[in-house]
Amino acid sequence: MNREATDLAGVRHIAFDSLGSTNAEALARARAGERGPLWITAAVQETGRGRRGREWASPAGNLYSSLLLTDPAPQAIAAQLSFVAALALHDAVADCAPQLGPLLAVKWPNDVLLGGAKIAGILIEAESGRPFAAVIGMGVNCASHPGDTAWPATDLKTAGAHVTPEALLQALAEAMQTRLAQWDRGQGFAAIRGAWLRRAAGLGQDIRVRLPEREFSGIFDGLDEAGRLLVRGEDGTTAVTAGEVFGFGQT
Repeated sequence: MNREATDLAGVRHIAFDSLGSTNAEALARARAGERGPLWITAAVQETGRGRRGREWASPAGNLYSSLLLTDPAPQAIAAQLSFVAALALHDAVADCAPQLGPLLAVKWPNDVLLGGAKIAGILIEAESGRPFAAVIGMGVNCASHPGDTAWPATDLKTAGAHVTPEALLQALAEAMQTRLAQWDRGQGFAAIRGAWLRRAAGLGQDIRVRLPEREFSGIFDGLDEAGRLLVRGEDGTTAVTAGEVFGFGQT
C-alpha cells in the first residue's frame, strides 16, 4: 500500500509500507517518465542497498528515503549531490536532536557519523538520457542499527534521542531544499565544500584509503575544488575520486 501527498517542503511524497528499494522505485519511475521532484519512502525495505551493491539492513523504525530530481545539474558534477545530501542529513538530525549536534560529523564520501559511529548513509544513482535524472537515497538509523559492519554503527535511540522517521523526514526535506538552493546546480559548490569541511571527520588526521587496486595511508588534507579527497603522503598529495576511507585509528 502507498499513500501520496504534498507535504514535504512542497514536494510530492509517496510513502510505501514496504518496498524492495526506494532508490529502485525512484529510478523505475524516472524511466517511466516521472520528472519529480519526488520523495519516495518506505517503512521497510526488502532489498535495501548501499554503495558498491552492499546490503543495507532495513527493519521498521528507521528512515528509508529517496529524492528523485530531474536535471539537477550537468551530469558530470552530479556526484556533488553526495556532499549536499550529507549536509542536509547533518542539518536534519541536529534539528531533531539538538543535544547530539556536537557529536555529528560527515565522513567522505557519503556517511554521517554520530560519536564516530555511522548513523546515516547516502547512495546517489542516476538514469542517463534526456532528461538526466538523479536519485539521492538516504537512510538514517533512528531506532536500530546493524551490528556487523566494516565501520561501527549506531542509532539515535541508542544515543538517547527518540526521533520518528516521519519527523526526521520532514526536517530532511526542508534541509534538502535549503542545501540544494545553496548548491545552485553546482554554482555554489565552493560554499557546500566549505560547510562540509567544517563538519568533516578526521580532517588533518591519519587515514587509510582503500581503492579497488591498492590501499594507502596519509593525512586527510581536505577536498579539492571537484570534491575529491586529498591525502598527503611522503610522496606528495593524492586526489581520490572514489574509494573507501578507514582510519581514525581503525584497522
